[in-house]
Amino acid sequence: MTKTIETLEELEMSAIIRRVRDFLRSPRGRQLMERGRQEVSKPSNQRKLREVTARLGKRR
Repeated sequence: MTKTIETLEELEMSAIIRRVRDFLRSPRGRQLMERGRQEVSKPSNQRKLREVTARLGKRR
């Protein structure tokens, strides 16, 4: 039974990954990726990201 559950989970995960991949290859997905790249390149957002990762790192 465990084997069946693992296989089902693997199938569900692969379906999710496939849907994400297909979305990122779509025009809207490419547009969002480009916008994300632009936002990450801004110094103010880089500072915010460093602050968040520092806070998250302290939790461990």
